[in-house]
Amino acid sequence: MLKAEYDPAKVLNWEIKGVKEPESEAIFIGTFMYRNGTPLDYTPIKGIAFYHNNVEKKEVDEVTKFLKDKFGGEPKEKGTRVFLENSKEIYTGKEIGQLAKEMESKFKLRGIISIEFKDITEEERKKSGLADAKLLPIPGKH
Repeated sequence: MLKAEYDPAKVLNWEIKGVKEPESEAIFIGTFMYRNGTPLDYTPIKGIAFYHNNVEKKEVDEVTKFLKDKFGGEPKEKGTRVFLENSKEIYTGKEIGQLAKEMESKFKLRGIISIEFKDITEEERKKSGLADAKLLPIPGKH
């Protein structure tokens, strides 16, 4: 992911799903960002956000602090989601890959990265350096 080359302007959203072992306990932290904002009630919030499942409050606070220190923004919490309103936005493979590595190391997670693109061509897909097996076409767009 760190060496992936694509047009960051074509990224609609991305997610780093961080899973803790054992997977059977369903402990995970998902860090994500939607280019057009992530809905908080009916209002889109711009910036990085994360969700969590079966994570202790202390660790949620640590993740919030880590992301806020790195990207800024004003934390807003809603259920199992935390938004960093107006934080720095990242879209390149290098930035997303680096964040995934840091999250894995700091919070002992196994990260799985997903990126959704808008109007990416077949040629752009091939040149991106992203694994072919992981590139899924959007139905009706190929």
